Amino acid sequence: MYALEREHFSVSHVALGEDALSRLGSEKVDLVVLDVGLPDINGFEVLKRLRQTSEVPVLFLTARQEEVDRILGLELGGDDYVTKPFSPREVVARIRAILKRLAPREQDSLWQLDEAGAQILCKGQALSLTRSEYRILAAMIQHPGQVFSRAHLLDICDSDEDSFERSVDTHIKTLRAKLKPLQADALIATRRGIGYYLENP
Repeated sequence: MYALEREHFSVSHVALGEDALSRLGSEKVDLVVLDVGLPDINGFEVLKRLRQTSEVPVLFLTARQEEVDRILGLELGGDDYVTKPFSPREVVARIRAILKRLAPREQDSLWQLDEAGAQILCKGQALSLTRSEYRILAAMIQHPGQVFSRAHLLDICDSDEDSFERSVDTHIKTLRAKLKPLQADALIATRRGIGYYLENP
């Protein structure tokens, strides 16, 4: 626990599998570090029951070296495992790797891009967009973090109505207005003197 707290993680600890399941049923956590050898029920059973209601990432701690146990843990829905003895630094590194790997899922859950239907959903709600607004936002969703110049966005719009770079500013302004009720307007950020980009949530 100390190694995780030192790395600025907020940590909560329980000793029994039943207590863990009870707490996970009422509290939101980003990741579970689960020991296979618990005093009441083993970690495999905890994970099996947890996966009935939650997809929270799980890192196994186990003294078992057998391949069949490692495979069982992963097949039940575990994301990674560390065998004892292990270094606290390795546990921290594996936790960071899991969270980094799963981060794109948050982006996917925020935006849904339907290219065939030329429609974008934000937090599950369909946005009413013009053709140019759709093209700009779709490009940003497909390349989060990439800075688009006004000229580049003008090319993306590919419309006779958009013949001046300043029209891009208008599209960005209306996009932000349409995203504001969903509290996503701030995700379209400005890189002063260069252009616009979409931040990760």
